Amino acid sequence: MDNMLQIESSRIEQDLLGKKQIPQHSYYGIHTLRAIENFQISGLAVGQQAHFIRALAQVKKAAAQTNLHFQKISEQQSSAIQQACDELIHQPQDWQEAFPLDPYQGGAGTSINMNANEVIANRALELLGHRKGDYHILHPNDHVNTSQSTNDVYPTALRLATYTRLDELLHVQKSLIDTLYSKASEFQYVIKMGRTQLQDAVPMTLEQEFRAFATLLKEDLKLIEQMRQLLLEVNLGATAIGTGVNTPDGYAKHAVHTLAKITGLPLKGAEDYVEATSDCGVFIILSSSLKRLAVKLSKICNDLRLLSSGPRTGLAEIRLPELQAGSSIMPAKVNPVIPEVVNQIAFRVIGNDLTITMAAEAGQLQLNVMEPVIAISLNESIQLLTQSMQTLQQKCIAGIQANEQNCLNAVMRSIGIITLLEPLLGHATCDEIGKQCIRENKTVPEVVLELGLLSEIQLDEIFAFENLVSEVPMMNQWEQVS
Repeated sequence: MDNMLQIESSRIEQDLLGKKQIPQHSYYGIHTLRAIENFQISGLAVGQQAHFIRALAQVKKAAAQTNLHFQKISEQQSSAIQQACDELIHQPQDWQEAFPLDPYQGGAGTSINMNANEVIANRALELLGHRKGDYHILHPNDHVNTSQSTNDVYPTALRLATYTRLDELLHVQKSLIDTLYSKASEFQYVIKMGRTQLQDAVPMTLEQEFRAFATLLKEDLKLIEQMRQLLLEVNLGATAIGTGVNTPDGYAKHAVHTLAKITGLPLKGAEDYVEATSDCGVFIILSSSLKRLAVKLSKICNDLRLLSSGPRTGLAEIRLPELQAGSSIMPAKVNPVIPEVVNQIAFRVIGNDLTITMAAEAGQLQLNVMEPVIAISLNESIQLLTQSMQTLQQKCIAGIQANEQNCLNAVMRSIGIITLLEPLLGHATCDEIGKQCIRENKTVPEVVLELGLLSEIQLDEIFAFENLVSEVPMMNQWEQVS
């Protein structure tokens, strides 16, 4: 009886290696099951990547329409495949269990393509009124995968998924930049000391410092937008190595045009399909732009940690929002936890960039089999950067306050302000004044008055706010971003 129940609740599928029992309720088939058995690596699943599942379904839908156009499959088969694809496109999160594969895998993504073929085929069979596994009616390879190969399906889907994932990143990045500009405006009249080599330099405003943070990120907003346009060139129709084997004349052009209509993106076919099938250069340059953003975010967070250091024995020029206790042993200690976590995320993104570089270099002849780790690393970098920028904006930047008196005191104690006296007194005299300030622990105005070099009225005029803070004319904050 138990054996009969087992048989009734499963179906038998066969591939070149033999037969296997597949749970009857499963939309995936034998190729997916073998990959599940072979790749137990990360504990992650392809189904968790909704953008990628949607992109795979968009590619398969475009292929189904194009195959119907060239009469490679029947109208009934094409219609059922497209309906199944639409379900994945509109509700990819509902199909998470149908894509259980570990994203780390050998085979250049073949297992993922097979998984998609099986899921779409079995759902299409249900829509036609048949049981899962009735592949003599509609087959994962012979019908869903007609005129395709993993080697054009997978990279095309990866480009689409990456392009759309960057929408959220760019939106969050713009929001963070806006918050930095807003905070800069709030700090317009807070005078502070600028520093080079961690030593006193010349005065500035806290506005100038925060505006520089915004400009840092604004440059990368434009760069990433430019770099992601390169993802719109795809090799769909290349099949195995770029020669278009097993496709009718005109298939590639029609498939790319159809995919462009489905996605609403201005896609175009590759200039050289053989080159495009083996090259991963677009992922190198895109990852590099993400690394640059990570480095800049980390630099900003380093500065925030320094500027808020203390609060009694450090710079203490700004106060970060207090979010949690900072020590299990030291009472009243609060740490800059948000900048710290963003620093760590930056390190991860930098590591992912190295992984992508090595994986892109490891391609051999007509295919790069390392694309799965490129996909994993890119996806993680985009997700981490998006979440970290949102966290930085909401839990840190928006709540920063200025310690105005600390900032002003630091300026007036600094020897750096002697730079403003150089045009009047000369460099050598100012050197001597500075040395005396250090030796006697006195301020610049105190020593200048003692030496009788300038009057108190003159010093007040020289060290007035508008003279302490010089300003180079700036473009409008968003003038260069469109």
